[in-house]
Amino acid sequence: METLFYILIFIIGALFGSFYTLAIYRIPKKQDITHTHSYCPNCNHKLGLLDLIPIFSYIFLLGKCRYCKEKIRPRYLIIEILSGILFVAIAYLNNFNFETLSILSIMEYAFIILYLTFIILMVGIDRENRKIEKSVTIYGIVISIMYMIYLCIVEGANIYRYVIYLIAYIIILIFDTITLKRYAKSTYLNSILLCIITMTIFTSEYIVFNTIITTLIAIAIYLIIEKVKNRISKSKKSDKQLARNISIGFYLGVINILLLLIILTYVKFII
Repeated sequence: METLFYILIFIIGALFGSFYTLAIYRIPKKQDITHTHSYCPNCNHKLGLLDLIPIFSYIFLLGKCRYCKEKIRPRYLIIEILSGILFVAIAYLNNFNFETLSILSIMEYAFIILYLTFIILMVGIDRENRKIEKSVTIYGIVISIMYMIYLCIVEGANIYRYVIYLIAYIIILIFDTITLKRYAKSTYLNSILLCIITMTIFTSEYIVFNTIITTLIAIAIYLIIEKVKNRISKSKKSDKQLARNISIGFYLGVINILLLLIILTYVKFII
């Protein structure tokens, strides 16, 4: 029964992964992600049911569009598989199964899924465009507020701790609004700070602190590698140009999830 449960969770995760690939492609283009029918980005042909089965459609179609034969980017398959694995890992590490099913356990798992959705969308879009979309940031704030209300009412969490986070949200949003009026666009740094607050609410100060430290180390390694490449190729890219190409949200999101999985694994098998 437990195996069947996790197979079901994997399927749900793969379905979410299919949605993530769609959202990552459409959100930066300001396209609808809920009502518009799925289509091939190359030939614009509407996709049928057999074209939309997560993982299997990609395999059976040999990674090509059924209609125009254009190659489908492997990231679609990778995100669907990783999403399914991630959903199962989170469920398993949190002892979420048929035996522990309850309204509270379902709600807790649902909040984790909402958070994973936020992280995956942020990571995917930032990796492709080096941009944190406003709609994704707002989604993160909304689910954070919902989660704080849940923690305070159901689990009796300290409300004053979350009031501080709400104030931080408000201050950064006000500053971002001022920046938007002055420069006609939101700053990347403001979006990153808002995302960090959301991460903190869901994964704790300890994990986020280590996320930031590890991200800085990862970025430093990336810059060193790029400088070496530039010297070998005799490129004239400056340090500022290299820094502008770094998708900070991508590093933060990936590292945050990895650290969360490591902590959950430690708690389950060692403590």
